[in-house]
Order: sequence, then structure tokens, then C-alpha cells
Amino acid sequence: MLTADELVHFEEELKQFLIVNGIHGDEWERMNRETPERAVELVALFSDTVLQKVYEKIEYLEFRSVDSCLVFHCLSDRSLLIAVKHTQPDLDLSSPETIHTALTRDLSKLNFFRSEKKHQGSREEEVHQLIEQGCVPSEASFWHDLVGIVSLSKD
Repeated sequence: MLTADELVHFEEELKQFLIVNGIHGDEWERMNRETPERAVELVALFSDTVLQKVYEKIEYLEFRSVDSCLVFHCLSDRSLLIAVKHTQPDLDLSSPETIHTALTRDLSKLNFFRSEKKHQGSREEEVHQLIEQGCVPSEASFWHDLVGIVSLSKD
């Protein structure tokens, strides 16, 4: 559920959501005073709607740790994965800078793995699970760079 601070950023969208659901300003204020549990239910429903729209826009996610960098391309029916793992204890893949350094200076010390997995639930549920596990949004350019590197490393 969105926090009060987050809801401030969606004030206009929340108003439109409430209007679509037949609730206007005075009625919303009265609901918050008299039946706050109903107001919380509506905010939860609104939060789900906002997250659904955000998740629909996410195409790439990544997870970074000292040992590996996992990059996901979330398609409509499945997610593709490129995993980068190091073979040397002196490497660190936990930040964009250290990943870049490893990819440009220590490519021979890296192993690459590609995989794909069909979504068990909806695409957005899969995106949500990956975010819950620590993934953050990533860029298409990073994915495409890795695809190129993996292709070159197989030659």
C-alpha cells in the first residue's frame, strides 16, 4: 500500500479514482472520519492500481551482489535472464561502477549464463516478486550491452 508521502504525489489520480468510484470530496472526508477502515480499503485498491501501471511499464530489472549481477528482460509471457558471475574473489559486481570495470577490464574473469522462465502468474506478479527479492529497474541499453558481450564470449 502506498504511504501517505507517496499518496501526496498521486493526489490528482486518487481524486479521479475516488470520483470514478462514486466518492466525492465531502464524502471522502466523512468516510475517513466515520469508517476509516473503508477508506483504507479504497487506498489499498488505489495502490494496487498504481503498482499495476508501474509494473506494466517495467521491462528490465537487475539484481546486484558482490558475486553476481542478474539482469532480467520481462516479456509478456516469460522473463529472460543474463547472469554475470565472477571467478575471482577480488572482483565486485555490486554497483554499476564495479560492474562496468569488470566488464571492460576483467572480462576473462567473468562467467555468463542465459536462461528463460515462463511466468507462473501474470507478468506483473512476476515483476512484483522480483522487486520483492531485491531487484531494481534497469535500462534496455544495459541488457543489450550484455547480449552483445555474451554473444562475443561464445565465439
